[in-house]
Amino acid sequence: MSPDVKAFFDTATNTVSYVVRDPQGTACAVVDSVLDFDHASGRTDTASADAIVRWVTENDLQVQWILETHVHADHLSAAPYLQERLGGKIGIGAQITTVQDTFGKVFNEGTEFQRDGSQFDALFEEGASFHIGQMRVDVLHTPGHTPACMTYVIGDAAFVGDTLFMPDFGTARCDFPGGSAHNLYASIQKILSLPDDTRIFVGHDYKAPGRDEFAWETTVGAQKAANVHIGAGRDEDSFVEMREARDATLGMPKLILPSLQVNMRAGQMPEPDAQGDVMLKLPVNKL
Repeated sequence: MSPDVKAFFDTATNTVSYVVRDPQGTACAVVDSVLDFDHASGRTDTASADAIVRWVTENDLQVQWILETHVHADHLSAAPYLQERLGGKIGIGAQITTVQDTFGKVFNEGTEFQRDGSQFDALFEEGASFHIGQMRVDVLHTPGHTPACMTYVIGDAAFVGDTLFMPDFGTARCDFPGGSAHNLYASIQKILSLPDDTRIFVGHDYKAPGRDEFAWETTVGAQKAANVHIGAGRDEDSFVEMREARDATLGMPKLILPSLQVNMRAGQMPEPDAQGDVMLKLPVNKL
């Protein structure tokens, strides 16, 4: 089966969100939604999520799942907002508990912050499967960028989050807590073992030098042949050396501190204080 895929590109964070539709019905899923956030003012906005709501509503679709490929460090998830308006269950990889434990310590969260993934409706293990209408979704655990990264394979389409970018841009960084270039290499090999004509939908695009347009769809075959970091049969040792050297030159994403606090809670803000105000923390010298 070949799902219908509608992409929504957020220029502020270079994130691509997707609505994945069963071509034989009205069932669909949303992958990697965005809640707009202005870092300077601390204000949120729902313009990006509202575009998805409008499109789903105009096409009379039924959202069954709101899927996260991982705990994003560069944008806030709009999953709760979409769930309130469109329904559906929120799902993520089962290793979210590892991420919650790691960043619960970074942000000095108290015991009221549950580290068991209970903020999500479903936690997926490697090899799990579920359905969007008549479409079967197969779940691959693809850690490396984070411990909880997942790839969702739906018919001839694979939603890889940040694990792979477009072939001319390469692969994900691995220097966040819990990341591993060795694990990323193994995860990419798992994705590249899919049929060559499998459509790959990436989580971000930053327009590699020399390319005029943003892009987010490629294929397994194209990645194997031309990915600038992993293509043409690159071996693990040289990949790890390249990836770790490159990561050492990268700064932290602008929205990493608010994003992690919100996304490890399935897109929910921290509990308000006694005055009803929501506060995000700014740990010093932690990342």
